[in-house]
Amino acid sequence: MNIETPFFSVIIPTFNRKDFLKIAIESVLEQTCRDFELIIVDDGSTDGTETILDNYEDQKIKYLLQENKGVSSARNRGLEESKGRFIAFLDSDDKWVDEKLETTIEYIDKYPDINIFHSEETWYKNKKLHNQKNKHKKPDGYVYFKALPLCCISISTAVIRRDVFDDIGVFDETLPACEDYDFWLRATQKYDVKLIPEYLTIKDGGRPDQLSSQPGLDKYRIQALEKMLSSKKLSGDQYEHTRIELQKKCKIYAKGAEKRGKLKEAEFYKEFANKY
Repeated sequence: MNIETPFFSVIIPTFNRKDFLKIAIESVLEQTCRDFELIIVDDGSTDGTETILDNYEDQKIKYLLQENKGVSSARNRGLEESKGRFIAFLDSDDKWVDEKLETTIEYIDKYPDINIFHSEETWYKNKKLHNQKNKHKKPDGYVYFKALPLCCISISTAVIRRDVFDDIGVFDETLPACEDYDFWLRATQKYDVKLIPEYLTIKDGGRPDQLSSQPGLDKYRIQALEKMLSSKKLSGDQYEHTRIELQKKCKIYAKGAEKRGKLKEAEFYKEFANKY
């Protein structure tokens, strides 16, 4: 391994997940491929997360503490500090199988023109194996249209060539949630992705502290879709599909707002849909 320019920079953003973080770290340090640096960005934890790092003296690890600014800021801070050719993200409540990075290198060598790789993943919900629905089937190739309805690539499975961030930008820090959905729209609009058909990531879900479990997330997806429509980077077909998806999400969100008695908010999103 070249310490100055490792093949992979592994970035783990974390906030008040001390117990989970230890599992995530161990899954990285146990990788059969050793050509990586591990950057842990603590987004202002108050649960003693920093004490976990006292157990490690591995030179591969860099621990960064910042004020609480959200997961996008934490990932971006990790990107700023990273030196690797490829960036691999791992959420602090997920973990990898031991061959994750080694298998990914094999596919990078096999597909040198691909800039974004992702893999299958195993889901657990409330400690029980969770069967994925057909809509969650992992895509391959040009997947922008599949990325519009939902976030079709899990960030903890993804490995991305550094140049992609220089080209399309980093994570949007104005979004408190759905920042990965926003990123994948920008990425898949321009780049093909390669699916590694092996289960290399294990996700632990079903907890109330997870951003994905929060209500009303479609308003952030709508914001991301509007950004795409305003970007002037879409072809005619891309624009039309994006416009239709924005209208659909606006109508669904407005209907939900009406049920919650938030009539002004419902009216706003109805009018917003009509704008397009």
